[in-house]
Amino acid sequence: MLVRRFKKSLLVLSIAASATVAHAESFNRIASFGVIHNLPEGTEQSQETSPEIIAASEDGNTLVYSDSPFEALGFVDISDAKNPVAGGIVKLDGEPTSVAIGGKTVFTAVNTSKSYTQPSGYLMALGLQERDELVRCDLGGQPDSVAVSKDGRYVAVAIENERDEDLNDGEMPQLPAGWVTIVPVENGQLQCDKMTKVDMTGLAEIGATDPEPEFVDFNSRNEIVVTLQENNYLAIIDAASGKLVNHFSAGSVELQGIDTKKDKMLDFTDSQTRLREPDSVKWLDDNRFVIANEGDMNGGARGFTIFHKDGRMLFESGASFEHQVILAGHYPEKRSGKKGSEPEGVAIGQFDGETYIFILSERASVIGVYRDTGDAPEFVQLLPSGMAPESAVVIPQRNLLVSANEKDLIEDKGPRAHVMLYSLTDAPAAYPQIISTRTSEGTPIGWGALSGLTADPAKPGMLYAVNDSFYANQPTIFTIDANQTPAKITAATLVLRDGKTAKKLDLEGIAADGQGGFWLASEGKTSKEIPHAIHHVNSTGEIDRTIDFPKALLANEKKYGAEGITLIGDTLWIAIQRPWKDDPADQVKLLAYNLKTNSWGAVRYPLESAATGWVGLSEIVSHGDQVYIIERDNQLGESAVVKRLYSVSQDQLKPAAIGSDLPLVKKVLVHDFMPDLKSLNGYVQDKIEGFTVDAAGNGFAITDNDGVDDSSGETLFFSIGKM
Repeated sequence: MLVRRFKKSLLVLSIAASATVAHAESFNRIASFGVIHNLPEGTEQSQETSPEIIAASEDGNTLVYSDSPFEALGFVDISDAKNPVAGGIVKLDGEPTSVAIGGKTVFTAVNTSKSYTQPSGYLMALGLQERDELVRCDLGGQPDSVAVSKDGRYVAVAIENERDEDLNDGEMPQLPAGWVTIVPVENGQLQCDKMTKVDMTGLAEIGATDPEPEFVDFNSRNEIVVTLQENNYLAIIDAASGKLVNHFSAGSVELQGIDTKKDKMLDFTDSQTRLREPDSVKWLDDNRFVIANEGDMNGGARGFTIFHKDGRMLFESGASFEHQVILAGHYPEKRSGKKGSEPEGVAIGQFDGETYIFILSERASVIGVYRDTGDAPEFVQLLPSGMAPESAVVIPQRNLLVSANEKDLIEDKGPRAHVMLYSLTDAPAAYPQIISTRTSEGTPIGWGALSGLTADPAKPGMLYAVNDSFYANQPTIFTIDANQTPAKITAATLVLRDGKTAKKLDLEGIAADGQGGFWLASEGKTSKEIPHAIHHVNSTGEIDRTIDFPKALLANEKKYGAEGITLIGDTLWIAIQRPWKDDPADQVKLLAYNLKTNSWGAVRYPLESAATGWVGLSEIVSHGDQVYIIERDNQLGESAVVKRLYSVSQDQLKPAAIGSDLPLVKKVLVHDFMPDLKSLNGYVQDKIEGFTVDAAGNGFAITDNDGVDDSSGETLFFSIGKM
């Protein structure tokens, strides 16, 4: 799909505020399929791919997705849902914008436009099994969404004729105008000569001469609902006659408790009135439909709305969906000044007699699952998705949900694009593994990019974490109660200097001092005037002591600094992530600072070799007579190899002076994190950065989600048991 990049009801309904509603059944991810595996032999793996719109065959065994960058349709065999198999591709002579399946026929709309002012495209029918072209219809404009009626008699196409966003700041109108095309189907064959063109001009108050239909969907009465996103408008069309049944504004929403500033902080105390500007739309039944309010030009209401086809608004989620995103640590702070989490896709499915609503957040990379009650939908759970879920398809007869995640970060060496599968079973929800609670005022505690972890010396299951410089204007210590599932962030303590938010910090390590305070390790970047330093804070988060790295050490600085800190007796031990100039290529320093003598020293630690990228340290924690150290490579997905926990006996920690010949310690492998990182059946996260051992001797680990920036936002938090 080409997606750019009435009056208020007196009744505003709310969704349950809890992060997860307990139910006997839950959806869990069972498989992920990287669509690069569908590239033909000989194709460079650097080829961008993007599964955008996805459809399933009637038997639920075959998936078909549109891949615009590769100008192809991709096929996936999911006969064994837990082990998807590449089914190959069908190359097209243009950019597929959408795909739908009716019976044994695949329908796809293809954009062949030469320019914004010369839009063109066609609708093609292919055999699902033979994959041969059956017929194509010239659409006369640039298509977007495609839908096939439940009885297979009609195909509807939204002819968007999208505007040039760089022309006059994207202001409308920009002709030619769009419309909706309805193509009859007889015996599985498109009847191109019987197409109906439904004029959409003159309806909306916004851009009346330039409608841009975005998404279409059929109910069982062969009525088509269509969103006009930029026009903030909705219309209902009778497919048989091609006549408008009804049309009305999508309206606006008053949002409370949102973040509206891109400022490296999470502050959910703002309010704003926004046009809905819906993208995807799906019928709930023959009278009600759901819209995802992504926004485009001047809107984006960060949630979803249920309308009756007569124009009545039946339900508005307001900021409640985004609050669920926040509680799970998936809030995309960099989008605060725009449209927040941007709900874009909607799917509807009936499972075991219950109707579920699935809301896909493009920027937060999650899927909200709701149960339709006929009134206010009941929030069920939040599912982790791949990068930027664009669409989803339900396969109720197999208890499956499938998402197409369009973002391919090949140029940034980030996650590749995936199709992900979920199953509804009796098992409890596996994700999220950690969530936050709300403040006494009801505001969700925002969190993300957790980097260091430590434990309360006296209270089993009570942990503390810090965030890194992604939230440079909000360095925070988070209190975590790991005695429940999922673990809960119950408090957030701002790190202060002279009573004000501390600046120039990149917190990567934390160690409890045993007296209610903490030692914090800040990774420096001299080029950005962030000093390499150790800070002590009291129980209120106030910095009361700072220890700068010595000049002898900084003389050999490289940009990777402190990544973990622990306290052994009177000595602080700090793990440096990667070798500096005076280190051998395969060794890195463990720094020591004696709090009584105020003297620095170090030992060297041997690193594993990296087949790709680099290997470095992420954490250090003392327990018993050992120190435990996380060693990881900087790879993710299928390239990830080294994600391990090693131990070093404390009797080896005999530091020598900085600049002298440093002793090399010996390490012992304790735990391989790769099975843990694969346990949720997504792609392997690269940054496992926090580890600690609680007062009961249990080891806990956590991943850094990079503030949901070029990341799916997933945070894995788990215990590896007794140490």
